[in-house]
Amino acid sequence: MAGYDDDLRFAHVLADSADDIAARRFRAQDLRVESKADLTPVTDADHAAEEALRNVLRRSRPRDAVLGEEFGRIGSGPRCWVIDPIDGTKNFVRGVPVWATLIGLMDGDESVAGVVSAPVLGRRWWAARGGGAWTGRSLTKAVRCRVSDVANVADASFSYSSLTGWEEQGRLTGFLDLARSVWRTRAFGDFWSHVLVAEGAVDISAEPEVKLWDLAALQVIVEEAGGTFTDLSGRATPDGGSVVCTNGRLHEEVLKRLAAS
Repeated sequence: MAGYDDDLRFAHVLADSADDIAARRFRAQDLRVESKADLTPVTDADHAAEEALRNVLRRSRPRDAVLGEEFGRIGSGPRCWVIDPIDGTKNFVRGVPVWATLIGLMDGDESVAGVVSAPVLGRRWWAARGGGAWTGRSLTKAVRCRVSDVANVADASFSYSSLTGWEEQGRLTGFLDLARSVWRTRAFGDFWSHVLVAEGAVDISAEPEVKLWDLAALQVIVEEAGGTFTDLSGRATPDGGSVVCTNGRLHEEVLKRLAAS
């Protein structure tokens, strides 16, 4: 795994810690929910999970930087753990089981290892550079992820999160052009759209407005599964503010359709 196998195993340890905290708070009668400055929800589970991961990282990887959705960045080294304690907080708040902890490792500008852990679904997805992408309940109960072989947009399944962001950014025309061109659309949303591309169940996923912590763990998983991961401008980065994932064969046409005005 090109030197990142220990990091990947450690990311699973981090995921175990986050799962224990977040799963216990899921559907809790006393769950505390607040609104952040951008009016998105945050729960006591988000805070507790990220704090726990930061504590483990402080003890076990003191030289590495940490960037988390809830508490920002500490450290300045080239290696940075990027954490989204609960991706899909709105689902979490409403009792929908589709949410996950995202744990990514960046080495400079490159996403080199990632774990996506969805404890209520009983699934994880993970990858490290050079080691392939995998899914299952644990490291010992895993199958390899491979993207689909679908070669035509007309035969493709497209997953997204919502229409709102596309409309707010003036990109709704391109989104609708793609949606009308594919075989099937479903709003699986958030991390799930992208890991479904990695395992070949979906052929295209896209979001117009995302942050680094939404994507750092996902890029390496999609790419190690044989897929293509870029922002809307075609740059292969998790820090471009948007994301398009495909099986690779469809990518150029998908980008062109999403750019329609």
